[in-house]
Amino acid sequence: MKSHFLLRSSLLILACFGAFTVSPSAPAQPQALSYVDLVHRITDLEYLATLPAPGDQCAQWSSYDRKSRYDAATDRYLNWDANGDGNGIIRREGDKEVMAEMEGPGCIWRTWSAMPQEGHVRIYLDGAAEPVIDLPFKGYFDGKNEPFTRKTLVHTVARGWNNYTPIPYQKSCKIVADKGWGAYFHFVYETFPKGTQVPTFKRELGPEDLAALDQADVLLNNGGVVQKSSEDRVLQRTIEARPGSHANVVTLKGPRALKGIRVKLDLPAAPADLDFLRELCLQINWDGEKQPAVWAPLGDFFGTAPGANRYRSYTLGLTDDGWWYCNWYMPFGKEAKIQLVNNGTNIARRVTFEITHSPLSRPLEQLARFHAKWHRDAFLPTAPDRQIDWPVLKTEGSGRFVGMMLHIWNPRGGWWGEGDEKFFVDGEKFPSTFGTGSEDYFGYAWSDPGLFQHAFHNQTHNDGNSRGHISVNRWHIPDNVPFHTGFEGDLEKYYPNQRPTLYAAMAYWYLSADGKDPYAPVALNERVGYWTPVQSVKAKDVLEGESLKVLSKTGGDPQEQDMTGFGESWSGDAHLWWINAKPGDKLDLALPVAKAGTYRLGLQLTKAPDYGIVQLYLDGQKLGEPLDLYHSSVVASGLLRFGQRELSAGQHKLTIEVLGANDKAIKNYMSGLDYVKLEPVIP
Repeated sequence: MKSHFLLRSSLLILACFGAFTVSPSAPAQPQALSYVDLVHRITDLEYLATLPAPGDQCAQWSSYDRKSRYDAATDRYLNWDANGDGNGIIRREGDKEVMAEMEGPGCIWRTWSAMPQEGHVRIYLDGAAEPVIDLPFKGYFDGKNEPFTRKTLVHTVARGWNNYTPIPYQKSCKIVADKGWGAYFHFVYETFPKGTQVPTFKRELGPEDLAALDQADVLLNNGGVVQKSSEDRVLQRTIEARPGSHANVVTLKGPRALKGIRVKLDLPAAPADLDFLRELCLQINWDGEKQPAVWAPLGDFFGTAPGANRYRSYTLGLTDDGWWYCNWYMPFGKEAKIQLVNNGTNIARRVTFEITHSPLSRPLEQLARFHAKWHRDAFLPTAPDRQIDWPVLKTEGSGRFVGMMLHIWNPRGGWWGEGDEKFFVDGEKFPSTFGTGSEDYFGYAWSDPGLFQHAFHNQTHNDGNSRGHISVNRWHIPDNVPFHTGFEGDLEKYYPNQRPTLYAAMAYWYLSADGKDPYAPVALNERVGYWTPVQSVKAKDVLEGESLKVLSKTGGDPQEQDMTGFGESWSGDAHLWWINAKPGDKLDLALPVAKAGTYRLGLQLTKAPDYGIVQLYLDGQKLGEPLDLYHSSVVASGLLRFGQRELSAGQHKLTIEVLGANDKAIKNYMSGLDYVKLEPVIP
């Protein structure tokens, strides 16, 4: 998290996909994949539906805090919420830092950083003595070095630096950094099954390779416009969404595949559209199964909430002319039944569906079924040492995890996304994906509240400064996560529900026909009405520090600071924040007294890692001893008493003087005044 005392979060990503497709009942034959083949995986939505081959694995190297670990002897997770995620490495070799080591055949699909700098990062492939890439870390992302020059594959959004250029290797990969490389990194890679042949990457690519990268860049930049084939069939249906209705949109006979779903509807004016899009639900059942494989509130299914937020990505979006679109590839055997459920009581509204479907291009036995489910707080952990892990998806069987949308209700503000993502694949005890913070997983950085859109990751809604509603999503297309027996994907949730910061998630994945999807439809009273604004609570009969008039100062900058991100301990959710001062500086504040008399004097101040030692004065007279405002986290001091004082009616002067700082403190010499309490003494 980035607060004034420089805590920060990030987040991580993971990805993988197989080198070939197989029937579960037949042994796989290893493939030879060219660089062009690998580039095609960046945009191949149909490939995501293939069941992963045995040995296809996924993992990520990142700079997560290595204090977090699993102790097999006690079956406990230790320091599971450790948050120093900027510089975690495998080891040091002399003055070099080893960031990653992998055995091939494999491919790096995604490289990310929050703060790449000029120190070089070198990638050694297949045991070579010389690096195939030797660039300043910033050079992987700045668009100046081939082949990392394509603006959609290599891009920066909301201070997050992303590179989706594939870097394959046949035998091994080692990534080493010089000092000064920066802070925070992810390398998301796939390990292909043994025997797979892939080319060893080189920066001097051939004409066909470069043309493939150019084509992928154009396709991703088109924002959801997917090429159609002559075999595609398009049907259109208009449904009257009556209150309480359960309407059948269409039942298609298979084997076939859905290639696209588009929806247009007449929405009520804001803010009524928020509830309305949660009252309408999309439901899809494959092959006569009783439980739907797809169930979600309509707006959430298309990757954004709450309400209608226009954005364009490669798989999902909402266009400027009001069409919601979905491009996930959805194969089925006997039939696909698409339904629209209206659990609300609003007036009937017309909903138009446009469904694109086509014949299968692979045997059905090689294909998984598409699943998409919405939930809130499903399957929360029970182990005390894993309470911070908020499950986005738990599933059993074989398949691929391909993305999530997260809707956050954060009424008190502050950085909600301090937590790392953790992906446990096939029952592993320690996650093969361990992130550096939630915003890093979603492709941006430093808790930036700015909206952005991209083919693979988006911030579609933010009420402002991450206070209120926030919506983010991420699609794993080249970096999908294959699993063979099961998958659990978590996001650390630092702010508890009682704060109240609440999560709602869409999970998207492919699952074998015999797999277990445990998510049932969620009742309407759990989908709407839970985002209740939190009222600021003010202490009784106090003078708010942020409201006191500044009479004079010898240095620094006094200003109001919103404290909602640090808890509920501050009166009016704010304090007077004095920054940029130095030892010896004084701040004089006007203290109004309405009526002459004897008063018990009390103050509440703020303590933090970068706060100083101060002396307080009233009308030039010291108030007690110096106060050390250092604390390892941001906390309120509680009411500090300074005895009884005879005060005349009118304006008095409260002075804060900076004396120095605790040895443990970051030497920023800041201070915060929440309120002054003048309690009359009754004779």
